[in-house]
Amino acid sequence: MFSILIPTFNNLSCLKLCINSIKKNSKYNHQIIPHVNIGNDGTVDFLKQEKIIYTFTEYNSGICEGINKAAKMAKYDYLLYAHDDFYFCPNWDTILEEEVKMVSHNKFYLSGTMMNEGQIKFYCGNSPDNFDEKKFLNQHKNYNFYDFQGSTWAPSLVHRTIWDEVGGLSEEYFPGTGSDPDFNFKLWNVGVRIFKGINDFKVYHFGSIVLRKKLNKIKINNKYGSKGAKLFLLKWGVSIKFFKKFYLKSNERYNGPLSEPDVNIKYFFHLLICKINYLYIKIFFKTKSS
Repeated sequence: MFSILIPTFNNLSCLKLCINSIKKNSKYNHQIIPHVNIGNDGTVDFLKQEKIIYTFTEYNSGICEGINKAAKMAKYDYLLYAHDDFYFCPNWDTILEEEVKMVSHNKFYLSGTMMNEGQIKFYCGNSPDNFDEKKFLNQHKNYNFYDFQGSTWAPSLVHRTIWDEVGGLSEEYFPGTGSDPDFNFKLWNVGVRIFKGINDFKVYHFGSIVLRKKLNKIKINNKYGSKGAKLFLLKWGVSIKFFKKFYLKSNERYNGPLSEPDVNIKYFFHLLICKINYLYIKIFFKTKSS
C-alpha cells in the first residue's frame, strides 16, 4: 500500500474528485495525506468529515514544503506524490504494485502517464464540474502512449528510504517549479537509474490548476527562464532541458535502467551552452530576487 501525498490550495472541487477516484479505483486502502495551504474554502472541514489526516499551513507554503510536511506523516514504505487535479484510472495501484515487484529493489522512480494535459490527448472535461467520468472509465484503455524513459514528475512513486536519503523536495524551489527535476537529479546522484513512465498507470489531468491559477503571481518567467530554471542551473551547472535530454533520455521508449550520459560532440556543445548561460545568470541576476 502507498502513502499518497497531495498538495492543495483552496481547490476543494478538484481535491474531492481526486480523493474519490483513489477510493473508487484502488484495490487497496491507501493512506491519503493532503497538505492544505490556507484551506479556507471548506477543504479542512471536508477532510475532517472524511477522517483523512492532513498537514496544514496558514500560509501558502508552495508544493515542496507542503509535500515534505505530508511525507513525515506517511506510514507506508512507498510515497506517491500526486496533484489534486488528477483523476486516477481503475487499478492504478495494482499496476504500480506489479512494477515495484519487477524492479525488486528500492532505487527507482516510477511515474504515470497523464491524459488530457500530458502525453495523451483525450478530452473528458476541463474541470470537475464538466468531467465526463463515464467516458474516461469506458475509453481510457483505448488511448495509449508507451512506457518511456524519464518521467512526468507527478504522479510519481519512490521508496521512503530514498526519499529520506535525498531529503525530500528542495524547498528553495518555491512555489514548486523546478523541484521535480531537482529531485530527480538528487536521486541520480545516489545511484537511482530506473526512471520509468508507465503507460498503463494513467491519470486524467485537468491542467495544473493550482499552479496556474493560484501560484502564478509568484512565478516569474522571462526570456532567461523561470526562477526554478535559474535555481536548477545555478545548483547543478546544467539546465533542466540538458538533464532531461542527456541523463533521463526523457520520452524515449523505456528499455531498462539508464546509464551514464553519452559524452560526444552534441553533449559538449549543449554543455557549453549551459555553462555560458550559467555565467550570464551568475553575473547579471540575483537568484533571490529573480
